[in-house]
Amino acid sequence: MRSPVTSSSAPQGSCTLVGAGPGDPELLTLKAVKAIANATVLLVDDLVNIAVLEHAAPSARIVHVGKRGGCKSTPQAFIEKLMINETLAGEQVVRLKGGDPFIFGRGGEEIEALRAAGVEARVINGITSGLAGLTSLNTPLTHRDHAHGVVFITGHAKPGDAGTNWHQLARTAHDAKLTLVIYMGISGSEHIQQELLRGLPATTPAVVIQNASLAHQRHAVTTLGDLRTTIEAHQLASPSIIVVGDVVRGVTALHSHGSGEQPHERTA
Repeated sequence: MRSPVTSSSAPQGSCTLVGAGPGDPELLTLKAVKAIANATVLLVDDLVNIAVLEHAAPSARIVHVGKRGGCKSTPQAFIEKLMINETLAGEQVVRLKGGDPFIFGRGGEEIEALRAAGVEARVINGITSGLAGLTSLNTPLTHRDHAHGVVFITGHAKPGDAGTNWHQLARTAHDAKLTLVIYMGISGSEHIQQELLRGLPATTPAVVIQNASLAHQRHAVTTLGDLRTTIEAHQLASPSIIVVGDVVRGVTALHSHGSGEQPHERTA
């Protein structure tokens, strides 16, 4: 790791948090492509599609700083220190993150650490998997007849945090007609299901989408009452998005010729 450079003659570095989107490299924004091409150092998360790095300059230094649930991860404090040191050393740093940096991407934590060190960063949004997953099934997250709003929520609480009050959320979703989009919820799906059932009917439509936007995307349509059984039966795993709400009836309509609960894979 480089030591911070404080000389007034040091080159001016920059730091940009870039959302690489849900996986499909063609979903990158033009602004993201430009930032990646101009980077001298890229700090890359595990969930970023390797094809995205084709936009990087041949001379760019690529550092993989893995972060994936259930796997050994690079400590967040180390990543933040690396971002700060490389920027102060005059590098054009791009922190490349799956999805959007500000939707469960720890972008807020990184911005706070950079500001505390006197580094102002910019952020380039990416399409989040909670949107891309259902869109890939030609189904909206909101609908005037079925959903007045959408809640993006994590199923993985910070250590020591009690986490989401799923029972309360379910009651609110029922009364306000909201779509629930649950990130990182596979490992805790049994608990989430049990608590949501305290406020939502067992017949509430649900869909689990694995590897959203990629050619090997899989999904299974089910109900809240059968959620955990469906995940186990079809061996759905992370990274997956769980969507609960009446909008999922649109996915069911796509497969009305079958049972509606079989896993489906995209073709490239």
